[in-house]
Amino acid sequence: MGLLERIARARLGGQVIRRLRRAGFTDARYDARGFRVRFTADGDETSTILELAPLLAMRGRRRRGQVDRFVAGLVTAPELPQGWAEVRPLLRPVLRGGTPGSPLRRPVLPFLYEYVVVDQPETMTYVGPDQPAVWGVSAEEVFAAARANLSGAVLQGVATEPVVVRFVDDGDAYWTSHLLLERWLEGLAGQVGGVPVAFAPERGTLLVTADASEHLPGLFAQAEEIYAASARPITPMAYRSDERGCTVPYTVAPDHPLHQAVRRAERVLAVHEYSRQAAQPPEHADQRRGPLRPSKPAAPGGPGKPGGSSWPGGSGEPGETGEPGGTGGTGAPGGTDEPGGTDEPGETDEPGGTSGTDGLTDGVAMAELRLVGSAAEGWRTRAVWGRDEAALLPEADEVQLGDDVRPWSDVLTHLTVVPGYEPTRWAAVGWPGRLGPVAGCGNSSH
Repeated sequence: MGLLERIARARLGGQVIRRLRRAGFTDARYDARGFRVRFTADGDETSTILELAPLLAMRGRRRRGQVDRFVAGLVTAPELPQGWAEVRPLLRPVLRGGTPGSPLRRPVLPFLYEYVVVDQPETMTYVGPDQPAVWGVSAEEVFAAARANLSGAVLQGVATEPVVVRFVDDGDAYWTSHLLLERWLEGLAGQVGGVPVAFAPERGTLLVTADASEHLPGLFAQAEEIYAASARPITPMAYRSDERGCTVPYTVAPDHPLHQAVRRAERVLAVHEYSRQAAQPPEHADQRRGPLRPSKPAAPGGPGKPGGSSWPGGSGEPGETGEPGGTGGTGAPGGTDEPGGTDEPGETDEPGGTSGTDGLTDGVAMAELRLVGSAAEGWRTRAVWGRDEAALLPEADEVQLGDDVRPWSDVLTHLTVVPGYEPTRWAAVGWPGRLGPVAGCGNSSH
C-alpha cells in the first residue's frame, strides 16, 4: 500500500471517528490494520464494527455527505422487528469466515459459516443466538426463512463453450449467499458450458466457470488476488455441487494439473483465518453474546440484472459494515493508529496476543501459521513454535520447533484441543521431548 493511500485511509477514519464522537459514541476507535472503526452503541454489549472500504471510493462532497448520512443512520438505526411475521421477509443468509462476538451461525464449509442478517433499507443487523426465541421460532426456521428469501436467479441462454460468468453485487442481490442454496450452483451448467465451479473471493464478487474450462487455472490466481486485496474477503477456494446439490470444496486427484492450485487455495484460507483469529483483540475472544449492529449506506439503484456473461450494478455490497469477517490484509500495518483521537495503548490487532477463553490459556501466545512450499514441491501450512514454552498451535501440515520441522502427526499426540477457538487451536506446555530423528530435510511429504 502506498503512502498516499495510507493517508487517504487515515483521513477517512478520522472523519468517521469525529462524527461518531460528536454523536455521543465516545469509545469509537480506528483499526488501521482492518481499515474499520469500532464502537459500542447504547444498550449493546457487543461492539459494532464499521468497514470503511465502501466509503473510500467516494470523493469530495459526495464522501463527506455519505459519511454524515452513514453516521446519522447509526444514531437512528431501527430496532429489530419484534414480530416473526414482520421480520421474516427481511432475513437473508450470508457466507462469512470467523467473527467477533457470537451472532447466530452454523458451519457450512471449511473455515466458513452461514449467518443470518436482517436487511433493512439503511442497516443490516446480524441476528444473535437468542433472537429466534424472541420471535417464537427455532434457529432452523430462521436459517430456512433467510435462504427462502434469496432470489435464486436463473441465467438466460446457453453457452456453446465454457465461459466465465461474473456476478457483481450491488449490495442487495447477495450473490455469494446463493452458494448456500441447494441445486443453485449446478443449475448454471448450461450457462457456463459444463459442470460449474465457483469462486467467492469477496462479498461483492462471485465467479463461475466450467470444470473443463481453459479459464479455470487462471481463475484460481484471479480469485486469490481479489481475496488478498479485498477488505471484505470470503475465500480463495473453488467450490462445486455434490450429488445432493450442496456446495462443497472443489477437489481433484493428486495427479491432476490443478492439484497444487487447489492445495494452495485451501492453505491460503487457513493461514488467513488463523491470522485473523490471532489478531482479534481480547474483547472479541470472550464469546459474549448479542447481535452485531452493522450499518450500510443506502445502495444506489436496484439489484443487478442478468446481462450476458456478467451482472452489472455496482462494485459489490456498498457500505455493508460491522462485518463478522476480517481485515483481508488491506489495512496499514501497525495495529490501531487512531486519527482524530488518542491511541489506546492496550488495544492491538497484532498476531501473537493472549487468549481469553479460559484461565488455563491466559497469557499463552498463539503460534503463527505460515504458507510454505511451491507448486513444484507442494504447498503446505507450517505452525511456527519458536520457543520451548507453552503455546496455542493452529492445525497445520507441519510444525517448526526452533530449527526442527516435523510432520503434524509427530506432534499431535502431545497436544490438547482448547475449547472455544474457531478455527481449532491446540495447547501444549512445551516442545515434545521424545521425538525421533528427522528424516531427510525435515519437511513432511505431501
